Amino acid sequence: MRRRLMFLLGLLMMVSLLLSACAPAPQAGAPAAEAPAAGEQAAAAEQPSAGLGDLPRNETLIAEILTGRVGSPSNFNEWVGWKWRDRGMQNLANEPLWSVDFATGEIIPGLAAGDPDYNDDFTAVTIPLREGVLWSDGEPFTAADVVFTVETLKANEGFNANSFFVENVKSVSAPDDYTVAFELNIPNSRFHTTFLDRWGSTWIMPKHIWESVEDPVNFEFNPFVGAGPYKLHSYDPSGFWTIWEKRTDWDKSPTGMMFGEPKPKYIVFQYFADEGSKILAQLTHQADVLGVSSDGLQAVLQQCDTCRAYRQDWPYVVNNDPAQTGLTFNTVRAPYDNKDVRWALLLAIDIADYMGIAVDGTGALSPVHIPSLSNYPKDFIKPMIPWLEEFTLDIGNGETFQPFDVNASQRIVEYATGRGHEVPTDPDELGSLFGYGWYKYAPDVAEKLLVKNGFSKNADGKWLLPDGEPWKIACMSGTVAVNHGFRNCAAAVQAWKRFGIDASAYPTEANASLNGTGDFDVSGDWPAQEPWGAGPDLYRVLNHYNSEYVKPLGDTTNGHVSRWSSPEMDAVIEKLRNTDPTDYQATVDAGIEGLKIAVTEMPGIPTYGYVGFVTWDEQYWTNWPGAENPYTQPYTHWGPFKYMTPFLEPTGAE
Repeated sequence: MRRRLMFLLGLLMMVSLLLSACAPAPQAGAPAAEAPAAGEQAAAAEQPSAGLGDLPRNETLIAEILTGRVGSPSNFNEWVGWKWRDRGMQNLANEPLWSVDFATGEIIPGLAAGDPDYNDDFTAVTIPLREGVLWSDGEPFTAADVVFTVETLKANEGFNANSFFVENVKSVSAPDDYTVAFELNIPNSRFHTTFLDRWGSTWIMPKHIWESVEDPVNFEFNPFVGAGPYKLHSYDPSGFWTIWEKRTDWDKSPTGMMFGEPKPKYIVFQYFADEGSKILAQLTHQADVLGVSSDGLQAVLQQCDTCRAYRQDWPYVVNNDPAQTGLTFNTVRAPYDNKDVRWALLLAIDIADYMGIAVDGTGALSPVHIPSLSNYPKDFIKPMIPWLEEFTLDIGNGETFQPFDVNASQRIVEYATGRGHEVPTDPDELGSLFGYGWYKYAPDVAEKLLVKNGFSKNADGKWLLPDGEPWKIACMSGTVAVNHGFRNCAAAVQAWKRFGIDASAYPTEANASLNGTGDFDVSGDWPAQEPWGAGPDLYRVLNHYNSEYVKPLGDTTNGHVSRWSSPEMDAVIEKLRNTDPTDYQATVDAGIEGLKIAVTEMPGIPTYGYVGFVTWDEQYWTNWPGAENPYTQPYTHWGPFKYMTPFLEPTGAE
C-alpha cells in the first residue's frame, strides 16, 4: 500500500507537538495561486489544499528546510530581503545566469549561454543568454527580462541590490532577444558575479508579471514564477512546509536542457520542530534528506538499514562546503567597535573545547576568513603562516603578544582520538580534516587587552564594562539546534562564561532580519561572506566589507552584517575590480592582502569550516552524490540541487 504524504505531515507534526509543543499540524494548506494578471498581486490562498494528502510517497522527495520555519509563507519576493529561499525557490524553481558547484569546481550556465565578455578596461560587458527557455507559466525568457530586472532594482531603494546597481551600472540594453549589454560607471572585472549563484545572487524577474506592479517592493510575487524545473504546488500558511511539482514542460528549463528530466514528481521542504522528530521521520522512511547533529547522525546510522551519510567512514560529514563558520561582531555597537575587545573575546576561547561542543571535533580550523579546503590552503592559508606567526598584538604597558598557534589543529586531533574515533595519521589527510593552525588560548592576555581599554572585574570575578555596568553578551542565532550558527553560539557562550562574562545564547526565528538591521551584539552568522568555492578569486568575500554597502543601524545593510569596513579594505576591493580574474597570481596576492586586513581588525572570528551532518534514506531514492561519487554538491538547500534531481534514481518501493 502506498504511503501518502498526509501520513508524513500528520506523524511529524504529532511528534513535534509531543517533543516541543511548538508546531501545529498542517491542516490547511495554501495552494499555488493562479498566475496574476499584469499588475495584480495574487492573494495567498488560505483554503485547504485538495491535493495535500494525495502525493504518492514513491514519487515524492522529502527534505528539511535548513533555515527553519518560514516566517513569511506567502511572500516570495526575495529581491527585498530574506524570504527563506531554501524552501525551494533557489534550489528548484529559480534559475540564475550561472551557478557554482563547489563539489566539481564547475561554473554551470543556467539562463546564460556562455561566459561574460568584457572590454579591455572592464567598463562594459555583454552576456549571451540561453535560447528556448520558458518561465514556469509558459512565457518566454528573453533579454528584456534581464534589462527590466536591472532597471527595476536601480529604481527602487527598497531592493537589496539597489546600491550595487546604482553604483555600478550606467546603462543596460538588449541588442537582441538573447544578448544583454552593460555599460558600467566604474571598472569592475567582477560585475557579472552578482548574477553568479553560490548561496544567493541577483535573480531575474519575469517582466511580464512585474512590469505593471505599482509597488514592487511590497509585491509578494505569489505564486513564484521561475525558470527552474519545478513550480509551486502549495504551502502551509503557518510556514511549516512548501511543496513543489515538476513542470510538465521541464524540458524548457535550463536544468532539463542540460541534464534531462528530474526524477521526483513532487518535492516537499518540511520544517521539523526538533531533532527527535527528524530522526523518527527518517527511521520511518518519511524523510529522505536531513541535516542532523553529530549524535543524531550516529543515531540514524545505527538504527536505519537504508540510511547513509556523505562519507562511508569517520568523520562521515560533508567537509568540502566552502563556508567559514564562526562568530560576527556588531562593529558599530560598543564595545564591539573596539578591535582590542574583539581580539580579547577570541583569546578567551579554548578552541579544542569549543570544537568539542560545536561539532564533536569534526571540522577544519581556519585562522583566516575563508575555509580550509579546495585550493584555499595552498593559495592563501599556508603562504600566510609566516605572516600569522609574526603577527603581533599590543596588549598595553609596552607588552606585545603573538596570538597564532600553528599547532592548534593538533589539539583537535587529540580530542578526536580521545573520543575513540579512527583518526588518520597521514599528514596531508590530517591537514585536510583539521586545518593548519588557529589561535592560542590566552585568557591572561585577553584580560590585559580589556584592562587596557577600561574594563574591570567585580568582587565575584565578573567582567564590568568601562562604565561599571555588568558586561552581558547575547549570542544570536537561528533556532535550529543543529545549524552552525546555533552551534558556534553554544560553544562561545561556554567559553565566555568561563572567562567571567555574563554570556547567553539568543536563538530567534528573526535571526536573519535582526542581523540585517544590526539589532544584535554578537551573532553566529558567518564572520565573512563565503568564497565561490572554486578558483583563487576572493572578491565575493572581500567586497561584502565595501563601505558603500554599509547602512545605518535599523536599515538592512547590503554588505556584511558586522557593518565593518575600512579605507584599506576598500582599496583592495578596488584593486580586484581592476584585476583580470584570469591573472591567477595577481588575484591571489590581492586576496592575501585583504585577508591580512580582516585578521588584523577581526570583525568576526573564523572558527571551523562548515561540516554537513547529512543523512540520506535510500528507501525511495538512490544515487545520492556521496564522497565516493561527488557528481554535484550534496545539499538539497543549495541552488544546484535542481541539477541533482535528474540523476536521482527511484527504487520503486511502495
